[in-house]
Amino acid sequence: MDWDDRVSAAWATFDRYPEEEAADFRAVIDALVAELPDDSPLGPFEQACAWDSTGHSDKAVPLYREALARGLDGYKGRRAKIQLSSSLRNVGQAKEGVELLTPELDAPSDELDDAVRATLALCLSSLGRDREGLALVLGALAPHLPRYQRSMANYARALLEP
Repeated sequence: MDWDDRVSAAWATFDRYPEEEAADFRAVIDALVAELPDDSPLGPFEQACAWDSTGHSDKAVPLYREALARGLDGYKGRRAKIQLSSSLRNVGQAKEGVELLTPELDAPSDELDDAVRATLALCLSSLGRDREGLALVLGALAPHLPRYQRSMANYARALLEP
């Protein structure tokens, strides 16, 4: 298996680690990261994901930043921005999360669009901007409804009107 396959396989075992063994899971990820070149953006990204997934947003934030600064882009770069924004919200920096994710609303569409909107909505809510957050969530939900898509999309837009 190549490195990406082994990382995916490690993440597939994540739920088998009870909370008290979170450090063991992070050690598995650290061992895989140790195989990468020192300047790879994938290393800090995977480590950030591991810290984040084990309840340590504070440890994840600088690693996500490092991954992005090293040039992590594309799909994983977008994931890093979503996850960084969520972690920033968790550590009381929701405003920065909003600033990071807002440009993603205009990024090329992919399967992460709804995650962008959901995370941005949480950041907005943390800033007391619940109507904006609700509008994003309704707008993201509308296309998935079996009926009422047009109505929900209109309601989402109306939430933002003065």
